Amino acid sequence: MSELSVTQQRALAALTRLPVVARLGETFASGGFSLYVVGGPVRDALLGEASEDLDFTTNARPDDIERLLRRLNHATWDMGRDFGTIGTLLRDGEKAWQIEVTTHRADAYEPGTRKPIVAFGDAIEADLVRRDFTVNAMAVSVVDGTFVDPYRGLDDLADHILRTPTSPEISFSDDPLRMMRAARFAARLQLRPEPDVVRAMTELAPRLEIVSAERIRDEFTKLLLLDAPRVGLDLLVATGVADQFIPELPALRLERDEHHRHKDVYEHSLIVLDQAIVLERERHHAPDIANRLAALLHDIG
Repeated sequence: MSELSVTQQRALAALTRLPVVARLGETFASGGFSLYVVGGPVRDALLGEASEDLDFTTNARPDDIERLLRRLNHATWDMGRDFGTIGTLLRDGEKAWQIEVTTHRADAYEPGTRKPIVAFGDAIEADLVRRDFTVNAMAVSVVDGTFVDPYRGLDDLADHILRTPTSPEISFSDDPLRMMRAARFAARLQLRPEPDVVRAMTELAPRLEIVSAERIRDEFTKLLLLDAPRVGLDLLVATGVADQFIPELPALRLERDEHHRHKDVYEHSLIVLDQAIVLERERHHAPDIANRLAALLHDIG
């Protein structure tokens, strides 16, 4: 297993020393509870990137989380008490952080639905195994700075591998939207999906039908707004996941472009998308979802 570099150790230490994080750590420790920063903020810190989100997990139960958060801000909100999540807003100077703290969980799902059967837990390792990918299944203790990586996410980050903590069949069956998240992380972090991940996406693609259209739209939008979404689009098309929500895109592979300059209209459409993204940068425009959808789908007729 890889060891943290000095730079990565400093990055994680800096993350736990953020004033708002340190205050939370002191508050939960005073109540006798653990508190971990988990997922994206940890991954981004290891990559030397800043994160706008702070996600926490703890062995405290929701009522205790709410009681402790109210020591810092009386205004809290119920993000999903039955799922263990309580939120609040904390300020660090001029910056406001939206905070979500969730009790360690070990979810299972009712067959044919996305309704989790929630079981609260006490161990961080059991919580991490239910996360989507190993690179997001890392945590750092706010209380004592311990780095927790039971599923070798640090190795996978270094080796540019996309892998699930548990078997991909279990992971994607539990939450089919993770198949679309696989495409986004493959593109954003330039990760190579393991063969088992690709095989599970191909076999379980039809299970995406149980996910709401709104969640699918939001995840597809996040992919398209990346600097280089092509890798993720190729993964969705190759595994048949795209057929479940945007069949017009893979259908372009069957058509030749009218000028016969490309082997199919799909490849031509990706080139147009690439060019649209370049133009955004050259003109100093923010990523524009309408512009990118127009580029990608301009030939679907």
